[in-house]
Amino acid sequence: MPEAGDRIADRYLLQEPIGRGGMGVVWLAWDERLERRVAVKCARLDDDRAARRLMGEARNAGRLHHPNIVGVFDFVDEGATCWIIMEYVPSRSLAQMVTEGGLLTPEEAGSIGCQIAAALAKSHHEGVVHGDVTPENILVTAEGIARLTDFGISRALWSDVTHSTTSSVRGKPRYLAPEVAKGLPAGEKSDVFSLGASLFSAVEGRSPYGEAEHFMAYLARAVEGHIEPTHRAGPLEGPLTALLEVEPGNRPGAARARKLLTRAAPPPPHVQEQLHDGRTRDLTSRTLRLPRLLRGAGDFTPFMLQPPRPVRRRRRRRPLAITAAALAATGAITAGLVLFGPWTSKDEDDKSDRTGVTDVADAKQSAAAQAGAIGDERTADPCGLLDAASLSRFGGTALDPDYGEVDRCDVLVRNNSGDDIADVEVNLDADRDEFDDIRSTRLVGGITVVTLKRDGEACDRAVLTPDGKQIRVMGKQLGKGAPDPCQMADAATDHVVGVLADSPVPRRSPSPAPNSLARLDTCTLLTATELKRMPGVEADNRDRGFGSWDCDWSSDDGNRAVEIQISRDNTLDADDGTPVNVTGKKSYFIADEAEDDSCTVRTPHRTYTNSTGDRTTELFQLTVYAPQPTKQLCAAATQFAADVVRNITKHLPMT
Repeated sequence: MPEAGDRIADRYLLQEPIGRGGMGVVWLAWDERLERRVAVKCARLDDDRAARRLMGEARNAGRLHHPNIVGVFDFVDEGATCWIIMEYVPSRSLAQMVTEGGLLTPEEAGSIGCQIAAALAKSHHEGVVHGDVTPENILVTAEGIARLTDFGISRALWSDVTHSTTSSVRGKPRYLAPEVAKGLPAGEKSDVFSLGASLFSAVEGRSPYGEAEHFMAYLARAVEGHIEPTHRAGPLEGPLTALLEVEPGNRPGAARARKLLTRAAPPPPHVQEQLHDGRTRDLTSRTLRLPRLLRGAGDFTPFMLQPPRPVRRRRRRRPLAITAAALAATGAITAGLVLFGPWTSKDEDDKSDRTGVTDVADAKQSAAAQAGAIGDERTADPCGLLDAASLSRFGGTALDPDYGEVDRCDVLVRNNSGDDIADVEVNLDADRDEFDDIRSTRLVGGITVVTLKRDGEACDRAVLTPDGKQIRVMGKQLGKGAPDPCQMADAATDHVVGVLADSPVPRRSPSPAPNSLARLDTCTLLTATELKRMPGVEADNRDRGFGSWDCDWSSDDGNRAVEIQISRDNTLDADDGTPVNVTGKKSYFIADEAEDDSCTVRTPHRTYTNSTGDRTTELFQLTVYAPQPTKQLCAAATQFAADVVRNITKHLPMT
């Protein structure tokens, strides 16, 4: 047994034990090389398979550098014993806080929750599932900074060590997602549920499954989808309801969960300031050593002391989608511009090569082949879901494949004179919207169709896909004599459902042109240095949109943001605002179009003839959001647009 005074790897001097878990002990130790305190977990495992899996998870945890994640510094293999060297965080666990100080207020829980959601967003972006988000694994410092610990390590141990509530279900039943209770593997959405369950417990004093005398009762309630109502949640009621959705497909991802929690109960200013400062320095040492073979570890508990989218701008030329700036998911920004291969997903390609997370990639590949699924975002074809002939009863129809966002397709409806009088639009979305105007829902196979109330000249439908995404179908009246928009939306939705009954969303063909913006990742079109010109906006505080064709970076309080979106139009002209020169390109800016205190610049990239013979302008639009005078705001947007043009020309052929 280790004792105080022992030296690990001739470097880490053990001082005193500061906690125990089901399979080991954690020590406070002194790193003699870097002269700092560290937490050292001692554990033992029995077989090489467990050691190999733990090696993969240790590698995953070691690369997660984030102010809300407890960092892994090193891994030491001493044969029968292994040591995990971690950042020492003087703190209490969320469980200890409730035990020692009583239930948390919704504001306190919300502040902790949005920070942990940010940690999960970072982890999921890197392809790492935590698998054991519980109050014991959430640490909170005296200043209110929340940190998530044991990233990935518990999941590795579950896979090969008998340390679970049953032989088939692993984890703590009070916080276990229903799908995991049914025997499915832990995934990104189950992490979100467990976060919701942990916050529910901190505010309500019980599991969302209620109180039970035996863990099997919790499992039974989880399998049944029995969720208790909140009584003390106040502003957290809506976010907790979303996070605790029984069906994982209806549950928000970690980035969306962070937004919901932050809007309901943002961290106090002093916490936001510390988190901002934390992003400017590396909180973890990049000294993770993975030896020839890892042996041992334990299932440790902590031991260390949307509202609906804004209405889009609509005009005859079916305008570009403007999304409101919001608190973004946390992720790492690539220093250089990333040029994607034809219609491949960088995120999914990266995940498939990561040791220890092949289950995530396999699940996504399986979903891509599933009937009704969107699958790979960059190859999904929205035009494959529309058929002009199926809408011909409303008038003359024509497919418009290249207008607006890259994930969008339209069918125009014309009168006898050839004038456009209506439009049916299909959009693919990575995240599901929140709906407060639902008229009805229906289940068709594995697809849920949400019918929304008519909104003036527009009528909206949402098709919720089995892979947790959604397809929006909208009928719109554009002129006199236009048909009923809801009838058009219903007809188009019926066609979408028919296509998806036996197959996933069709794939695009051919690949985009070599000089097309569609080949790029918008999250790499501005560098961290360039973003610093907007005070408060952080490069690692970003939200990546569908197919990486739009991206926004925001401040912690959501008051400032920069957003880029790739789009198409039939032309750019005075209807798009005031002309402005952006590095030699005639562009247009317009203030307060997206929302108050905003300025949008539209800059053309190339002009081409699309598959239907129409001349089309490919462009990007950049929007800046900040409480600044209009002149200053539009000047900033123009400068950012110039940065984007320079970055594009470095990596795409000249147009």
